[in-house]
Amino acid sequence: MKTLRVATAQFSVEADIAHNRSEILKLMERASDEQADVIHFSECALSGYAGVDIPDCDTIDWTSLTIATHAIMQRARELKLWVLLGSTHRLSNGNRPHNSVYVIDSRGRIINRYDKRFCTGTDGRKRTLDLQYYSPGNRHCVFRIKGVTCGLLICYDYRFPELYRDLKRENVQILFQSFHNARSTVVKDDSYNIWKTIVPATMSCRAAENYFWISANNSQAKPSRWASFAVRPDGQVTGQLKLHRADLLLTEMELRNDFFDAAGPWRDRAMQGQLHSGCVVTGDDRSDDVTCL
Repeated sequence: MKTLRVATAQFSVEADIAHNRSEILKLMERASDEQADVIHFSECALSGYAGVDIPDCDTIDWTSLTIATHAIMQRARELKLWVLLGSTHRLSNGNRPHNSVYVIDSRGRIINRYDKRFCTGTDGRKRTLDLQYYSPGNRHCVFRIKGVTCGLLICYDYRFPELYRDLKRENVQILFQSFHNARSTVVKDDSYNIWKTIVPATMSCRAAENYFWISANNSQAKPSRWASFAVRPDGQVTGQLKLHRADLLLTEMELRNDFFDAAGPWRDRAMQGQLHSGCVVTGDDRSDDVTCL
């Protein structure tokens, strides 16, 4: 049975790249001490999140960001630790950057990158959100750690189940989803924290309908709306960290086939477009006539 020891990391993402770099390196050391195979960081963990932590991407010191990224890559090589690093990826020709997660392998190399595909647009109050600062990506990101097939998504992607089915078709076994529901996500009427309700519920649903593990993390910049957690393939949340505390959640993600999988018997053919179980009835007027009693 294959197992991946996952360190789901959280800390308060700030506008200061040096601060973020220091927190990331400290958590990498802890993950290594805990014998993790991979450490997973939140959305824009190194660069800060435009429109929230930082005013916009024009304020990013790209030289400092590059130096910090290389330091993390070097430490990953020294620790022999895989790192999934949320950051901002600069583009050329005046294009807005990508909101990205770099896949850094245990040899300290960037081997892949996921660019957030669903950037938030204009909401009902006419505010411009992610698309003011970032260019959306156009491809999935699938890679293997110790023979385990892994995928990446970022924050608002969670509203689109089609992305998860796409990853299921790629035989993803563990999904790493980086969020940033912190700092600016306070609403005037704070009696209902929609993020605390909808994010865990959606992640449990996505895990169970696709039968894969999920690592979900979040910035802990105050006020953070929820703390990082992990979900197993039957939809059960197996562990969650404390809110507003830099920490690691260690999860042995065992690739077992004995978790409850209600959709299992029909998932493959549903994904192929056959949207019913069993055999349909043909040539029966009482089946065809939707108005009869």
